[in-house]
Amino acid sequence: MTQAASVVSARDLCLTYQANDAPVHALSNVTLDVRKGDFVSFIGPSGCGKTTFLRVIADLEKKTSGDITVNGMTPGEARQARAYGYVFQAPALYPWRTIEKNIALPLEIMSYPADDRKKRIAEALDLVSLSGFEKKFPWQLSGGMQQRASIARALAFDADLLLMDEPFGALDEIVRDHLNEELLKLWARTNKTICFVTHSIPEAVYLSTKIVVMSPRPGRVTDIIDSPLPRERPLDIRESPEFLEIAHRVREGLRAGHSYEH
Repeated sequence: MTQAASVVSARDLCLTYQANDAPVHALSNVTLDVRKGDFVSFIGPSGCGKTTFLRVIADLEKKTSGDITVNGMTPGEARQARAYGYVFQAPALYPWRTIEKNIALPLEIMSYPADDRKKRIAEALDLVSLSGFEKKFPWQLSGGMQQRASIARALAFDADLLLMDEPFGALDEIVRDHLNEELLKLWARTNKTICFVTHSIPEAVYLSTKIVVMSPRPGRVTDIIDSPLPRERPLDIRESPEFLEIAHRVREGLRAGHSYEH
């Protein structure tokens, strides 16, 4: 079987911030390939560089050294080519815009024609099961529905790569479980490549084809786990021996990473 093309490729990637008292090493020698169609979760303690890595992909942060490409381009070129959609921790919806107007925002910025915008908004709402809510305002929706609207906005211009920074972290467990199931269905329908930041071991194992375990600062990759789980995953797979074995390996990787702390 031929290997899928690399969507994100990082080699010895480092990022150091200049803080007032001392430099902060946010990422240290990160080498990683995200292949087309992968669902890759990044897990590690707070401050380990998970979000920073996503932001480097998105050209929101600049690397200090090393190499990174997105679809064979620099992150800056990929941003200009609209190569990715970004879903933030908070839904970041404008309260004065209806749901359809919020989803339309990137399409307006990109100067899509009105008919095309309308079609894309309807398709994106359908993908996240929010058809019928287009005229509602964000404050009329639950937290989970707002986050789905945020995902729809990232899907509207049909980028192949979806960057998701802990999108379900603020939601209760029942809503989170439901959205995890919905996200897997969405991934199966669209065949997008997804990079997903989380603090939750069960969430990382349930969603991913590949789990990247990161250490506390300086953010290093301590383990990359290719999941043997099937792509079709009912929620009760979380009680299977295979699932628990992967979760155990993630937990061990997080523990090993902590042993490097000074």
